[in-house]
Amino acid sequence: MAASKQTLRSKRYQDKAGWISKSYKLKREIVEGFAEACEKAGVSQAGQLGRMMREYTEQVNREHSE
Repeated sequence: MAASKQTLRSKRYQDKAGWISKSYKLKREIVEGFAEACEKAGVSQAGQLGRMMREYTEQVNREHSE
Protein backbone atom coordinates (compact mmCIF):
# COMPACT_ATOMS: atom_id res chain seq x y z
CA MET A 1 0.00 0.00 0.00
CA ALA A 2 1.46 3.35 -1.05
CA ALA A 3 1.73 6.26 1.37
CA SER A 4 -0.75 9.09 0.87
CA LYS A 5 0.38 12.45 -0.52
CA GLN A 6 -0.29 14.04 2.88
CA THR A 7 1.92 11.45 4.61
CA LEU A 8 4.72 12.13 2.15
CA ARG A 9 4.35 15.91 2.61
CA SER A 10 4.40 15.48 6.39
CA LYS A 11 7.54 13.33 6.20
CA ARG A 12 9.31 15.85 3.97
CA TYR A 13 8.40 18.67 6.39
CA GLN A 14 9.57 16.69 9.43
CA ASP A 15 12.85 15.76 7.72
CA LYS A 16 13.47 19.38 6.71
CA ALA A 17 12.55 20.73 10.16
CA GLY A 18 14.80 18.21 11.91
CA TRP A 19 12.11 16.10 13.62
CA ILE A 20 12.93 12.46 14.40
CA SER A 21 11.07 9.65 16.10
CA LYS A 22 12.73 7.83 19.00
CA SER A 23 11.62 4.72 20.81
CA TYR A 24 12.54 3.85 24.39
CA LYS A 25 11.52 0.96 26.60
CA LEU A 26 10.45 2.16 30.03
CA LYS A 27 8.50 0.66 32.91
CA ARG A 28 4.75 0.98 32.45
CA GLU A 29 4.30 2.73 35.83
CA ILE A 30 6.76 5.47 34.84
CA VAL A 31 5.15 6.04 31.44
CA GLU A 32 1.60 6.05 32.78
CA GLY A 33 2.53 8.35 35.67
CA PHE A 34 4.23 10.73 33.26
CA ALA A 35 1.20 10.75 30.94
CA GLU A 36 -1.13 11.52 33.86
CA ALA A 37 1.13 14.31 35.13
CA CYS A 38 1.31 15.88 31.67
CA GLU A 39 -2.46 15.72 31.34
CA LYS A 40 -2.94 17.36 34.77
CA ALA A 41 -0.46 20.09 33.83
CA GLY A 42 -2.07 20.58 30.41
CA VAL A 43 1.17 20.01 28.50
CA SER A 44 2.05 17.59 25.73
CA GLN A 45 4.25 14.66 26.59
CA ALA A 46 6.56 15.36 23.66
CA GLY A 47 6.90 19.02 24.63
CA GLN A 48 7.68 18.16 28.25
CA LEU A 49 10.19 15.48 27.28
CA GLY A 50 11.88 17.98 24.97
CA ARG A 51 12.12 20.59 27.76
CA MET A 52 13.52 18.06 30.24
CA MET A 53 16.05 16.74 27.72
CA ARG A 54 17.19 20.27 26.83
CA GLU A 55 17.52 21.26 30.53
CA TYR A 56 19.44 18.08 31.35
CA THR A 57 21.77 18.57 28.38
CA GLU A 58 22.47 22.17 29.41
CA GLN A 59 23.09 21.14 33.03
CA VAL A 60 25.54 18.38 32.09
CA ASN A 61 27.34 20.66 29.64
CA ARG A 62 27.71 23.36 32.35
CA GLU A 63 28.99 20.83 34.90
CA HIS A 64 31.51 19.34 32.49
CA SER A 65 32.78 22.58 30.95
CA GLU A 66 34.71 23.57 34.06
